[in-house]
Amino acid sequence: MRIGFMGLGVMGTPMALNLARKYPLTVWNRTASKYPLVRQAGAEVAETPRALVDASDVVFTMLFNEAAFQSILGAEFMEGLRGKTIINTSSVSVSFSQDLADQVHQAGGHFIEMPVSGSKVPAEQGQLIGMIAGEPSVAERIRPLVEPITKNAVYCGEIGTGLKTKYAVNLYLITMTAGLAESMALARAQGLDIKAFGRVLDAGPMASAYSKLKVAKMIDQDWSAQAAIKDCYNLTQLIDSASDAVHAHSPLIHLSGLLYKQAIERGLGDHDMIAIEKVLGNTVNWAGPKKN
Repeated sequence: MRIGFMGLGVMGTPMALNLARKYPLTVWNRTASKYPLVRQAGAEVAETPRALVDASDVVFTMLFNEAAFQSILGAEFMEGLRGKTIINTSSVSVSFSQDLADQVHQAGGHFIEMPVSGSKVPAEQGQLIGMIAGEPSVAERIRPLVEPITKNAVYCGEIGTGLKTKYAVNLYLITMTAGLAESMALARAQGLDIKAFGRVLDAGPMASAYSKLKVAKMIDQDWSAQAAIKDCYNLTQLIDSASDAVHAHSPLIHLSGLLYKQAIERGLGDHDMIAIEKVLGNTVNWAGPKKN
């Protein structure tokens, strides 16, 4: 089975490396600076998206946003999809995913939606959670292919349900992260021994592998991205829109979005999502009313 991978960002690179350990892999990325690491793992590099499709039976996509997708979805790319399967792991809107699935099917290909839960460390460890959506027979066929990058892949239903599941899961993750950062900001403002404060958090009933990682990063002021603020902000907008579409009351994700937007405006977009602590430590009034 020949595998293709498009999008070698913070998440895409470790995912591609894990796939390369089991399958012949061809990659494509907008910037060539990402290629040396995957080449060392034995991956081939395609000059164009169409060349990648031609060299692959199944193509994974982990592109930044919908605009990045639109830039490659030309007639030449679509013509190469007959008999091929696209597995999109990127976070996009449900309507975009449904339109993309229709385009792939019209081109004679198969489409699976599989957003993932997890950040850089789980991606490196092949421990992501996949939320699969699409035709059941195709979903079962690709299950062995996602094993190198996931510890669990849950079938959610028709196209759109994988993304909706991710929205709900990430609402919890993002608001929990904001709360953890706000807690640390208060601890610093009160002049506490931050290492002692971190030990209390790590010993408490709410501690998790995730919280311990983020607490350590805040104590060390290590803002290197496991999941970047700019990616987190994009997700808040998708979740906010999904919430509005079903008239759900989700004020916490809206407020978190405002906070992450402020972090981007302060030049922190490439920092880890926990770096919003830097904003909370000196922010004044970032909250605002939920949009209509």
